[in-house]
Amino acid sequence: MQIWRDVADVPADLGASVVTVGNFDGVHRGHRVVVARARARADELGLPLVLVTFDPHPMSVLRPDHAPSMLTTVEERAALLADAGVDHVLAVPFDLDVAAWTPQEFVDRVLVAVLHARAVVVGANFRFGHRAAGDVAFLREAGRVAGFEAEGVELDGGPQVWSSTYVRTCLAAGDVAGAAEALGRPFAVRGVVVRGDQRGRELGYPTANVPTDGLTAAPADGVYAGRLRRLDTGEVHPAAISVGTNPTFHGERERRVESYVLDRDDLELYGVEVEVEFVERLRGMVAFDGVEALLVQMADDVRRARELLGG
Repeated sequence: MQIWRDVADVPADLGASVVTVGNFDGVHRGHRVVVARARARADELGLPLVLVTFDPHPMSVLRPDHAPSMLTTVEERAALLADAGVDHVLAVPFDLDVAAWTPQEFVDRVLVAVLHARAVVVGANFRFGHRAAGDVAFLREAGRVAGFEAEGVELDGGPQVWSSTYVRTCLAAGDVAGAAEALGRPFAVRGVVVRGDQRGRELGYPTANVPTDGLTAAPADGVYAGRLRRLDTGEVHPAAISVGTNPTFHGERERRVESYVLDRDDLELYGVEVEVEFVERLRGMVAFDGVEALLVQMADDVRRARELLGG
């Protein structure tokens, strides 16, 4: 798998390819249907499969106030896409110049001149080009002239149409089980563990703290059962996870993902990159009257997390 960060980075000797295009944020089950069809076409033609995405998300350039929080980074997407059968990823830097490309310019500059597309597979609702003027019908006609076949694939998942927006809606409601159903895997966040205020350690529940930001999606504030994975060693630990700002303690404002690895107080994780995986929501975030009430609730959270995770 290669990640090309610009059309100029694509090797001149790439030759013909099969291409799929879209944001593919989260690489959910609908995305995988499209990729599977594109992989099948690539195998039929004996060609590599190249996925074209955009970085940053177009909305962050065109309407920053309405830009969605991202479910995955380009690197995380690439890893998931490689598992799904994609050979290479071209992450086109999205700016106002690219936003001004007509659909025909995108076809000519990327699909034809750079990737030498023989087949293009996209979601049935795919739109592209300036003011989203291009669609699957346009691709088919452009392909007829340029020498590639184009097709749109439905992303339906039974009664639910899988989409990145649907996953974000689930997360905003704390429904990590619903998000996992759409993704085909538990939702997870990644980050480097930072030193916190040590309050969890003082209470007997030391936590690995990963800050969140508005650019990256995270579940609604609350307490969850899940797992923490060290990305340096691959070790996986069951955990009770808190997302929020610790409302019981005044002055806390930074939103964090805090993971207490069940029954472990000997782990040194500062500076370690981890992946925190959410399995089930235990409860919403509550401001308790005092430390004693909080401790009673934390003990119950840990008990329930252990039961859910089979620990």
